[in-house]
Amino acid sequence: MSNTQAARPAGTGSRTASASPLGWTSADGGGRLRHVAGAVRLEPVDEGNLEPLLSVAAAEAEPGDVMPPVEAPAGWSLARREAFREFHRASFGGLDGPTRSQMYAILAGGEVVGMVRMTHCDEPDTVETGMWLGRSARGQGIGAAALRELLNAAARAGMRIVVAETTPDNVGAVAVLEKCGAKLHEQGGKVRAEICLDSTPPAL
Repeated sequence: MSNTQAARPAGTGSRTASASPLGWTSADGGGRLRHVAGAVRLEPVDEGNLEPLLSVAAAEAEPGDVMPPVEAPAGWSLARREAFREFHRASFGGLDGPTRSQMYAILAGGEVVGMVRMTHCDEPDTVETGMWLGRSARGQGIGAAALRELLNAAARAGMRIVVAETTPDNVGAVAVLEKCGAKLHEQGGKVRAEICLDSTPPAL
């Protein structure tokens, strides 16, 4: 997804609306800062976990991977940090709110390590998902575990289909989607994924 697409607020109804380019961070985003272990669970993003989420983003991700572009100095400036907060606060209303998005903090071993979201699409009973993880949490199976939890949450919300989009060179994202039962279709330099919740239970 281009930066123009990434600038669209999550929840516009597009199947490709995303909080980050392509909605998935790459697994090769730099060196590891720490090892993360423990059970993976999701918590709706709220004021209680927003600051820990911002701390992980600022320490272990690039702004363009975790939020739409804004008019602000390069890097994690004060203005960009505040824009990050407001971007996530806009979705506190969940799937029925103005952005039609539910954002979840990803916790591993009790620590916030990233974010995964689902956004209502125009198609009935369908949500689009995107995810980012801090560099130190990548390559440990946390992405697949978080997506499985997201699929369970989508099913509880009455959804039947979860879609996603990435690129062929983002092998980490492709692997996560495959592990969770996605049907993948490559077209125009992008990989489009679809997971039918009626027929594909989350992988163990």
